[in-house]
Amino acid sequence: MAKSQSAALDRKKLMADPIMVGTIIVLIAFLTLFILYPLAILLVDSFYGGTGFTLDTFQRIMAMPTFITAIGNTLKVGFLVGILSTIVGLLFAYVEVYVKMWRFVGSLFKVVSMLPVVSPPFVLSLSMIMLFGKAGIITRQWLKIYDNSVYGFWGIVIVQTLTFFPVCYMMLKGLLKNIDPSLEEAARDMGASRWKVFATVTFPLLLPGLGNAFLVTFIESIADFANPMIIGGSYDTLATTIYLQITGAYDKEGAAAMAVVLLCITLGMFIVQKYYLEAKTAATLTGKASRGRMLIADRSVTIPLTILCSLATLFVIMMYACVPIGALFPTWGYKFSPLTFKWFGQVFSRYHGLQAFRDSFVLSLIAAPITALLSMIISYLVVKRKFRSKGFIEAVSMLAMAVPGTVLGVGYIRGYSGGLFHSANWSIFADQAVENGQVIREAGALHGLFPNGILGGIYGTAAILIIVFIVRSLPTGTRSGISALRQIDKSIEESAYDMGADSFKVFMTVTLPLIKDSFLSGLVTAFVRSITAISAIILLVTPSVYLITVQINEFAEKGAYSIACAFATILILITYGSVLLMNLFIKYFGTSRKLKPEKVKKAKIKRVNIQVVKEG
Repeated sequence: MAKSQSAALDRKKLMADPIMVGTIIVLIAFLTLFILYPLAILLVDSFYGGTGFTLDTFQRIMAMPTFITAIGNTLKVGFLVGILSTIVGLLFAYVEVYVKMWRFVGSLFKVVSMLPVVSPPFVLSLSMIMLFGKAGIITRQWLKIYDNSVYGFWGIVIVQTLTFFPVCYMMLKGLLKNIDPSLEEAARDMGASRWKVFATVTFPLLLPGLGNAFLVTFIESIADFANPMIIGGSYDTLATTIYLQITGAYDKEGAAAMAVVLLCITLGMFIVQKYYLEAKTAATLTGKASRGRMLIADRSVTIPLTILCSLATLFVIMMYACVPIGALFPTWGYKFSPLTFKWFGQVFSRYHGLQAFRDSFVLSLIAAPITALLSMIISYLVVKRKFRSKGFIEAVSMLAMAVPGTVLGVGYIRGYSGGLFHSANWSIFADQAVENGQVIREAGALHGLFPNGILGGIYGTAAILIIVFIVRSLPTGTRSGISALRQIDKSIEESAYDMGADSFKVFMTVTLPLIKDSFLSGLVTAFVRSITAISAIILLVTPSVYLITVQINEFAEKGAYSIACAFATILILITYGSVLLMNLFIKYFGTSRKLKPEKVKKAKIKRVNIQVVKEG
């Protein structure tokens, strides 16, 4: 009874706040139009034909041997990459948390965890080709091997494993730190060996987290477009097959049906990861460790593990270092010549480099603050407010995490190229109705107002790219905001309401300042994800807009690796500089700085003097 009365009171307060109601309506419209609608259009295109409901499109694509092969290839790559990334990530996390290692090794781990964040997702494919391809430095110059091929299944697996294992490492490191050391020490006191403790205590506690890391990596792997496109060769995956179906065969309906198949796979994995494994992980692990962990100092353990992880880390760093080095070689792979900056000059003089960097930077800079603000607003509504559509807002905002970029791109093509609900064709329907003796004034009037259809004007423009950037980065910022807001007591905001502030003023002056660290982190994350995006926008870019990642992909496909490396090097510098600026901003402005002891003493004396004066 009390719960129902409290919920009714919350709803009454909400309906009395027009700003909050308007915000909720705008959010629902945005999420429906730009997340649910494109996915719904894919389903309509796949199941609806001229005669109504039909499975002809699915039957047609299932009869294609290339599509069936692509499904098998995608699942094989996804499972193997997920397993390898989880194993390597667990090794790195275990060594950092449990083993007493040299200080510089920890610094190397931090570098490796940062590199995939600040670089485009296909940089390692370029490095793999330049080192181990037919004209590779290692294979051709050093080992004199001329008939090798790094393209195909193993090339994709190695590149994706090196790209995604830092994600598993960061996830598992946090889980291992949260395991209470007393549980493991109790087993050690009973005579169990370190291996027995790991197998019977640590591993069972970590098992849900391992499953979570595997599924996250699996989803990332099968949704990846750029790496299979560059290093896959003739080894087709679902993402590349969808791209070729719409750009090569011009089969939009077939591409939509293929996208639905890929979406079903990723969505199924996402549901398992989100609603089963995450909940089980939270219930399995303890919270903060009760005391410090006794690190393994046995040299027979520390030396082999430290050397192994150091070599793996140095190899990954070498792979990333090949990108700027490759941009300085006159001709890669044939002979060692004096290094040159001519490729960087040609980036700007011949290949629209200035426009590419300007367009990418401006579009990402526009999308980042919008994404960060929307994420904080959604987080605020989910955590601090009670209303009936709250579950809808949370679920749809997180849904974009499970939608591969290629699928979203196809959905936007099918959903907006002819206007909303294909409204660009309404004039045709109106003409046909007039011929049949019917008059449909509304269709003709709407066509006069929207000649390209409702919202059809955004297709082929920079606006649709900004919307895609926002949608792709929204789940990350929302998760961060929800975690931050759950730590803020409700009474802080209620006191502001009691003093007469409306919801907008409370959010801007109370809530947002308290979560400014999450807001700034979401801002830079959205910027980095937007400026390095490729799979979601490769199908939507037109010649009027140049983007850096599209240029890198184009030159890599042509074999112009030096130009591609020059573009990638400048892009990495931009993204890494953005992360550094964000860290500096948070350090000096994001959090309160500690006062020196003498300043604290002076402040106390000043307060005492003021109090004495008041009392006097």
